[in-house]
Amino acid sequence: MQARYVQVEKAGAPLKLVTRDVPEPAAGQVRIRVEACGVCHSDSITVAGLLPFVTYPRVPGHEIIGKVDAVGGGVAQWKPGQRAGVGWYGGHCRRCEPCRRGDLVACQNPLIPGIIYDGGYADYVIAPFEALVAVPDSLKSVEAAPLLCAGITTFNALRNSPAKPPDTVAILGMGGLGHLGVQFAAKMGFNTVAIARGADKEKFAHELGARHYIDSTAGDVAAALQKLGGAKVILATVTDADAMSAALGGLGYAGEFLIVGVPGKPIQADVGGLIMQRRSIQGWPSGTSIDSEDTLKFSEITGVLPLIEKYPLDRAADAYERMMSGKARFRVVLETGA
Repeated sequence: MQARYVQVEKAGAPLKLVTRDVPEPAAGQVRIRVEACGVCHSDSITVAGLLPFVTYPRVPGHEIIGKVDAVGGGVAQWKPGQRAGVGWYGGHCRRCEPCRRGDLVACQNPLIPGIIYDGGYADYVIAPFEALVAVPDSLKSVEAAPLLCAGITTFNALRNSPAKPPDTVAILGMGGLGHLGVQFAAKMGFNTVAIARGADKEKFAHELGARHYIDSTAGDVAAALQKLGGAKVILATVTDADAMSAALGGLGYAGEFLIVGVPGKPIQADVGGLIMQRRSIQGWPSGTSIDSEDTLKFSEITGVLPLIEKYPLDRAADAYERMMSGKARFRVVLETGA
């Protein structure tokens, strides 16, 4: 059997649609017939060759939704026909210290689909059974796919933060991650503050569920947050180090600056404020397959969904360029037509 795969043949090469034989799943693996795959900025790791251990050719994509097509030996809990997904967490090494302590998402040798093994820009993907996520029937595949990266990252960060409803939680940025972060924070019962550039985004922020909006171009973001009593958590979804630095002072007592976006340069912090007010800066790395299931269940219950732009698989190169341009509103998703 042959199928379509969109691969990068070497670092920096353009995405290329090819037809390849479909492999059979080995013991402990599951094959999924892909229905939708999100296009994420992290896919640039493979396309641009940003990490030395990526081997080529490689199929990108780690926001995968489809149906189980075949299972390898020793896999008892998955059967052909079941809806399933695979996100950033695509398995773990089982031997590093984080794995041995049960912190699988912090694995030092992570098995990331689209980077370590072929991902979801394809008709089929094979993944370790422990990476699979059960998908609620009510969620459309194209809407569920981004929840396995942007969704779980913001949802899991917020629910594991020190904030408790009705604490004030600020979401810095309203892009692919931030527009989901605002929705999750509001549905969790937080006093939600959206922070973005420009007054034109205020109406949209309130539509997403934000109670307050701060235009970062109109004044001092930290001062504006302090007028609201200070934030228990600021979830930084942007990749702008200067924007992060400008917001840090908006934390309240024992507040946490929670980073899920990776800036291109170091951020600056008032260490005195960190010490005297017991504030902290923390990073958060997505979650495991069960965390993804929780994300999907919460989204099903509350109606939190990404805003998406859809492309067919044979236009994967256009979809990737649209995502990289920063102009997409807000997540780009490939459909296979399955």
